[in-house]
Amino acid sequence: MRSLLNAAIDRVLRLPGKTGPYQVERNLRVPMPDGVDLLADRYAPPGDEPAPVVLVRTPYGRDRQLAMLYGTPFARRGFQVVLQSVRGTFGSGGLFEPFHHEKDDGLATLSWLRNQPWCDGRVAMMGSSYLGFTQWAVAPYAEPPLAALCPAITASEFTSSTYLGGGVGLRGAYEWGTMVVSQERRQFFRGRRNRRAMASLPLASIGRESSYWQEVVAHENDDFWAPSDHSAGVSSVTAPVSMYTVWWDIFLLNQLRDVIALQKAGTTPHLTIGPGAHAEIPGALAASRDAFEHLSTVLHGAPARQRAPVRLWLQKANRWLDAEQWPPPSTPTTWHFGNGELGVAPIDGAPEVTFYDPADPTPTVGGPVIGKDAGPADNRAIEARADVLCYTSAALESDLDLVGELSAVVRVRSDPGHGDVFVRLCDVEPSGRSMTISDGFVRLRPGAPLDVPVEMRPTAYRVRAGHRLRVSVAGGAYPRFARNLGTGEPAATATRMVKAHRQTSGGSLVLPVYDID
Repeated sequence: MRSLLNAAIDRVLRLPGKTGPYQVERNLRVPMPDGVDLLADRYAPPGDEPAPVVLVRTPYGRDRQLAMLYGTPFARRGFQVVLQSVRGTFGSGGLFEPFHHEKDDGLATLSWLRNQPWCDGRVAMMGSSYLGFTQWAVAPYAEPPLAALCPAITASEFTSSTYLGGGVGLRGAYEWGTMVVSQERRQFFRGRRNRRAMASLPLASIGRESSYWQEVVAHENDDFWAPSDHSAGVSSVTAPVSMYTVWWDIFLLNQLRDVIALQKAGTTPHLTIGPGAHAEIPGALAASRDAFEHLSTVLHGAPARQRAPVRLWLQKANRWLDAEQWPPPSTPTTWHFGNGELGVAPIDGAPEVTFYDPADPTPTVGGPVIGKDAGPADNRAIEARADVLCYTSAALESDLDLVGELSAVVRVRSDPGHGDVFVRLCDVEPSGRSMTISDGFVRLRPGAPLDVPVEMRPTAYRVRAGHRLRVSVAGGAYPRFARNLGTGEPAATATRMVKAHRQTSGGSLVLPVYDID
């Protein structure tokens, strides 16, 4: 039975190299300084000769997917892997308080590993999403340093994603927070029930079982999360780093900031951005393969990968691009929008009046979310709403490749002063479908400038000749972001709603035009 399962894993993962026997030690007890024990499983080739250890720290359990992605296939190819359940999950002691204990517990685990007779002192780490965060929670502080890192589909801090643009990331924080407290009962994302709950007010009245969700809504405007922000230490990391992510990941902006920090510090991290969204199986498989290649070189002395430091999947062109760094060289080109039009020539946009009603919040489709609806989506139904303004270009005469960082400026005034700005760039096909390329969100406070800068999601995307570009501007993107009730009251307790009167006079968009030739 085991051989059949291993063969199936090999067919899916497609890892190179010869395979051999392996052993598994389960439920190793790793003591923490406060007396709590964390459980771990060790996957290794036969014998106990000292060898490097690859550590994976996870809140999602040590069996099933994690064992198949990182345990068995790596051990069969000569790696020693330790899968550890973080505090308060799957048999590990203590309470699971997301993000708060990963630095101290990770460093204690690192010290314990280095004192084991089967560890030669070298410890690397790998894993995606929360498993990637646990790497950044250790790497800047480890002494001696980690041997290698493979943080995938993740970032050194999650706070700026949770509160993107100053708003509250309702759907992501609520659904993940309630999922992790019920996962050991095999209760995962519950779409219809979640949608009903997210429509409730106040936000602190839902998800009471999730300490994480309660902390998110209670600490939107303070430094509560500062101890779990490890971004300041990224530039000090000297271990070789290989990162994998996908274009529609919820942490893409954060992860690329980590890449830039390493580059500025003089190191050359490997970066691959593939197609897909967070939590999709193809991305998880690709991340495992990326980690295997990187660790084979660093720990086993395999030949270095013959590739550029940066590889990017060019969406709609179905090809890879190679570059020496992120972002790759491009030509920043300003497009202007106003009066329903979008083009490179300046436009003197006349003010257009819309209303944002938090009782009927502007919805959104697709984008960087967790679920089957993640990724590009047809926006026509949203664009047809009275509370959404659209600006469309003429048909392109030739293909347009956009590769790199995007930004927008929207001239908007909201009365009262509390409001949101959601900007989305779409590829309008000849059929009329309006498919997402990028978007950005900003929460307005009283006294905000008339010209509102909006950080957009990076991309690598080919807009085909004959297609048009479209910019849409809305006062929200629900339930991805919590609706703005217009009062400025704390998100945790606010219930009163005020309808917003908005004047929008167009704006501008900076696009990274890329010349492949």
